[in-house]
Amino acid sequence: MNKFSIGIDVGSRTTKIILLQDRNVIFSEISDTGVNPRKTSNELLKIIQNKFDIPSKTKIFTTGYGRKIVIDSQKAISEISCHAKGVHFLFPDVRTIIDIGGQDSKAILLNSKGKVIDFVMNDKCAAGTGRFLEVAANILELTVEDLGIESEKSNKKIEIDSTCVVFAESEIIGLISQQVKRADIIASIHYSIAHRTKSLVAQLPYQAPIVFTGGVAKNSGMRKAISKTLGIDIFVPENSSITGALGAALLALEDEK
Repeated sequence: MNKFSIGIDVGSRTTKIILLQDRNVIFSEISDTGVNPRKTSNELLKIIQNKFDIPSKTKIFTTGYGRKIVIDSQKAISEISCHAKGVHFLFPDVRTIIDIGGQDSKAILLNSKGKVIDFVMNDKCAAGTGRFLEVAANILELTVEDLGIESEKSNKKIEIDSTCVVFAESEIIGLISQQVKRADIIASIHYSIAHRTKSLVAQLPYQAPIVFTGGVAKNSGMRKAISKTLGIDIFVPENSSITGALGAALLALEDEK
């Protein structure tokens, strides 16, 4: 008999959902969270319910900042546990996870069995998160997706000194007025976030292999900057945004209660 489970990651910027059938991903979807996270998650659930013939008792586990507001959820689990579970499933040899989302960033240490040993989290400042990239993209009249490609054109290293998104925004505008090349500005932003990430990871006895997850991991320039700053090759899941939802679905699948 096939066993199904659903994982939902209600993030500050996007909501992700995954349907598993016997540990195989048969459906995943990402949607902007918007102003009504409960409505967004319910709409994603309806897509699965309309598209697939799954048992009514299929377990639904949730994670993310809105994990407790999903009406049909049987259990709300921390992002740390879900990212650890999801990443270990994809990369069994992983020992360190870097996760950068829309509003926070995390570094997580795992043991050989994929259990969380320790973690640190930055949820007090947006300067090391996807929010910084969104602000920069808006100023530079690009999409966030374009930043990585554009940064590849950079041939000059400059410094973004501000440690706050508000002040960094003014600094970026100042660089534009000085006619600094857009690609150089973007590359500098990537390395500014990378240095903040290194400071976060350095609080733990991190070790390779390192996996980079979260929506920001889709940015090729960001991946390169973190890898060079840490001096370690990093791995990125094929869909780096859904590892939290994957972990929630796996935990739901394994739950025997």
